Amino acid sequence: MSRGRVPLADLKRVYDIEEAGSADDDHHDLWPLCDIDTKKAKFPCCLVWTPLPVVSWLAPFIGHVGLCREDGVILDFAGSNFVNVNDFAFGPPARYLQLDRTKCCMPPNMGGHTCKYGFKHTEFGASLTWDDALSSSARSFEHCTYNLFTCNCHSYVANCLNRLCYGGSMEWKMVNVAFLILAKGKWVSLSSAVRSFLPSALVTSLGVSLVGWPFLIGLLSFSLLLIAWFIIANYCFKNIIC
Repeated sequence: MSRGRVPLADLKRVYDIEEAGSADDDHHDLWPLCDIDTKKAKFPCCLVWTPLPVVSWLAPFIGHVGLCREDGVILDFAGSNFVNVNDFAFGPPARYLQLDRTKCCMPPNMGGHTCKYGFKHTEFGASLTWDDALSSSARSFEHCTYNLFTCNCHSYVANCLNRLCYGGSMEWKMVNVAFLILAKGKWVSLSSAVRSFLPSALVTSLGVSLVGWPFLIGLLSFSLLLIAWFIIANYCFKNIIC
């Protein structure tokens, strides 16, 4: 063998070691999470939901959402230029859904993407860790004006999930964030479910008893109009949604 040459077998061994190492590095920051503690309102890496006063009484599928850090602290966009930390607006979470960090793309460099978006993800604001994504989105939303219809708590969560490219997607919007928690979220307790639906049931019963069936028809029309607005605004008028 001539001096300075490395056997092909050794090169292959080095390549295999580097490949194994890079695979391990993809999730090197994913230390074990603490258990969910509902009494202390600690929900590590969870999407959380709670009903809104008055609005949820008329449309119980509408609520306030937030996203939790790895230590379980909740962050939520609660008002213009304000992101709440560890003080969930409108009461304790009623529903939660723990998200899987291994479904995120957290590239250490431009060439380290595991998602299909590559440069688009970097340009949007790819994050190195879960908590980094939440903090970056919080800094961005500290310059946003809150609006229930165009820029709300769901917008903040969607922004975080897009930074993480959660589930291999950068198409997170208010609508699919709401659908995710409503379709897959778990109730914190039976009392949480009662707290969420009892006011709506009382308002509906009172309205029907006083006004009759036109009240129920009006309530259903109101709900359908809200759903139609959010779908059309998110997918047809993207320029007005933050």
